[in-house]
Amino acid sequence: MARRSAAQSEHGVTVSEQLAAFAAAVDAKRLPARVRETIRLLMLDVAGLCVAVRGFDYVAAARASAASTGRATAIGHDGAFGPYDAALINGTAAHGEDYDDTFEGGPVHAGAVIVPAVLAAAEHRGLAGSAVVKGIAVGTEIMCRMSLVAPQATHKACFHPTAVFGPPAAAAGVAAALGLPPAKIAHAIAIAGSLASGIIEYLSDGSWTKRLHPGAAAQSGIRAAFLAEAGFTGPATVLEGQHGFYKAFAPSKAPDFALLLNGLGAEWVLETVAFKPFACGTMCQPFIDCAIELARSGVHAEDIASIVCETAEGFVHRLWEPLAFKHAPPNGYAAKFSIPYCIAVGFIDGRCGFEQFTDERVAEPKVRALAATVSYVIDPDSEYPRNFTGHIRATLKDGRVAEVRKPHMRGGAHEPLSEGDILAKFYDNARFGGFSRAQAARLAEALDRIAAGGAADLTAARG
Repeated sequence: MARRSAAQSEHGVTVSEQLAAFAAAVDAKRLPARVRETIRLLMLDVAGLCVAVRGFDYVAAARASAASTGRATAIGHDGAFGPYDAALINGTAAHGEDYDDTFEGGPVHAGAVIVPAVLAAAEHRGLAGSAVVKGIAVGTEIMCRMSLVAPQATHKACFHPTAVFGPPAAAAGVAAALGLPPAKIAHAIAIAGSLASGIIEYLSDGSWTKRLHPGAAAQSGIRAAFLAEAGFTGPATVLEGQHGFYKAFAPSKAPDFALLLNGLGAEWVLETVAFKPFACGTMCQPFIDCAIELARSGVHAEDIASIVCETAEGFVHRLWEPLAFKHAPPNGYAAKFSIPYCIAVGFIDGRCGFEQFTDERVAEPKVRALAATVSYVIDPDSEYPRNFTGHIRATLKDGRVAEVRKPHMRGGAHEPLSEGDILAKFYDNARFGGFSRAQAARLAEALDRIAAGGAADLTAARG
């Protein structure tokens, strides 16, 4: 037996052991109704996104990298895969357009990691829907809470929080779905700490690596869970240790593990997961709603001399700077992480879906001209990352000033999308990806059966 590290929490139990005890104890049948409903909607949202982008080039590359056959589904694709390949394809597809769920306080994209990981493992092992629900509940809750421990520090260290927090959370979720005992779940989390990574240098040129992060994290989580199940061990103090996870990935801030552990199992933060209305970066969303409202007030693009936005300092380096680069992003993917571009295209088109982030649309002179008028000032009173706000102050060429504020993100905890909104998004995404209404309905029904405890059967998702 491996020797346990002497470094432990003040209660004599390490953080990973406390997470493991929670994970093992979750009973899908006893989950609050709102938790179960959020899980059902997460599966629906992820599946719709996977279908929507099944023909996109980066998804084709992910599928081409697959080296296995098995029982697991790559949603929207023919055939069946091993669990690692299915998780990689689905996680990459779900997050590829940045249209997936997010979590205010992180931000992290838990659904694109946890849902692909648990579904792939469940299909591979023939698990029941109740195990899937348990695994998604555990993984999503842990991933969201992990993002609260040292807010902003992971991005500051140049890592993508979804890529970093995803593997340990997915490992916990898959291990819980498998019914592993607490000791092995703790080892799964610990092993995954050495499989976590994902840098944010994609911001420099709009390349594809951010798209890969959730799929790689899901794949790593499955691997860690299977290794732990087979007896492989990891350090008990993986999260809080002197050479541990938060030291490596969030070195600028002392971790507050109370935000991870307090109320665990009694209070569910996953109930506040946000479903995005727009296909772009999380903090861009409320600024887009400001732009759409400004356009609807009767202001025209040619009337605008300049736009200044009050913004949080915490995401300036990702979504505002270098400002000249954000005014003229080189491709559609880079544009998703440019607040100036998102404001401009949202103002002109009245929406920010897939069509607004093509390379051709990004290059259009009218959009670029409006984006070039947008700048920012730091709001010292911003509530980021606890709350995502938006603001636009437009100075018109005739001297008038028009101002719009959004106190929170639409789709988030303060103004959640309705079940009908999320269902409509699912059907729109399925249609965009070439599924007929009947095909999409069969997929939705299959996911509902899983959420209700039926077999983890996703053959209706193949196409």
